[in-house]
Amino acid sequence: MRNLRVIALTLAFLCGCAHVISKDILKEINREITFAELRKNPQVYAGEVVLLGGVIVRTVNKEEGTLLEIYQTALSREGRPVQTDVSEGRFLALYEGLLDTEIYRKGRKVTIAGTVKDEKVMKLGEIDYHYPYLLIRDIHLWKEEQRRRYEPYPWGPWWYDPWDYGYPWYPWYPWYGPYWRHRYYRR
Repeated sequence: MRNLRVIALTLAFLCGCAHVISKDILKEINREITFAELRKNPQVYAGEVVLLGGVIVRTVNKEEGTLLEIYQTALSREGRPVQTDVSEGRFLALYEGLLDTEIYRKGRKVTIAGTVKDEKVMKLGEIDYHYPYLLIRDIHLWKEEQRRRYEPYPWGPWWYDPWDYGYPWYPWYPWYGPYWRHRYYRR
């Protein structure tokens, strides 16, 4: 029985750390290729499968598929884009099919396994920017992170009330509370 619990916990732990890209494609990825090397000379790596991730800048539906412009970021162990304020550049990824531009919109995080095709030169502002160009083999769109909103003063019996003249109210000291103080010590 004890061994069964250990096996169940181990499996649960391993499933929680699973990569988002399929295992078959993960085997094909050349992990020695860094984004900096790819950006310098994409033609050298044509035909290689790479793993990249980042944040979508633009999504355009074309006749040949959906083109994503992504600024690259580092990836966590499971493949999640992290450190979104740090990037080594941008890349283009073509999905041979239709991706809804409202779902795959600006600001969403993606992880892509793709085959290096070539380099495309496009305008980025007023300059000609050299983008590494990938054909997407597998793509994962990450859920949007929900930030919790905390009230500056969470009202309740165990919290400090800033309009209570600086006295905290605790239920075990009822004479400190605003109700008791105002009731017995009328100001």
